[in-house]
Amino acid sequence: MRTRPWHPPDFDAPAHEVARRLIGAVLLVDGVGGRIVETEAYDREDPASHAFAGPTERNRAMFGPPGRAYVYRSYGIHWCLNFVCREAGHGAGVLIRAIEPLQGLDRMRERRGERIADKLLCAGPGRVGQALGIVHAFNGHRLDAPPFQVFSPVEADAEPPQVLQGPRIGISKAVEMPWRFGLAGSACLSRAFR
Repeated sequence: MRTRPWHPPDFDAPAHEVARRLIGAVLLVDGVGGRIVETEAYDREDPASHAFAGPTERNRAMFGPPGRAYVYRSYGIHWCLNFVCREAGHGAGVLIRAIEPLQGLDRMRERRGERIADKLLCAGPGRVGQALGIVHAFNGHRLDAPPFQVFSPVEADAEPPQVLQGPRIGISKAVEMPWRFGLAGSACLSRAFR
């Protein structure tokens, strides 16, 4: 995989803008990862967001400086990775819903299961967390420092990726918000866009 160092989107921007701009970026955690192909945005004014009721011990990282990781456990099983957005104190983030595995596939299979198809290794936020070895200790870590690396595809002059947009999934509030973004044509999405 050829990549070049990248200056990620302005994490001070609204979460839905950051979520869209992250499509096509490459995320590595301790050298394991791939291309981000699906994201969802959440904001403090959004009733589906962990930040909606204000800061708690669980969501404190969401209210910290932008450009940090917010890690939480989903259904008591998997750690999920979010990128904190907007200004410190606001409470917004982007959930990394799916990546296309590109690097460290053997380690991903050890963590997820030997017989899992490549396209399913990281198709869903819980799978992303498990495949990348996300742990709660990463909560609040800077996204521009180890164990995280974010890159842009090496094709600097290439056309920007075609991004799909639609309602978020797996939630029961604010389901109409079109803040789910995905890479058109990707086989690694957690679920097809309508």
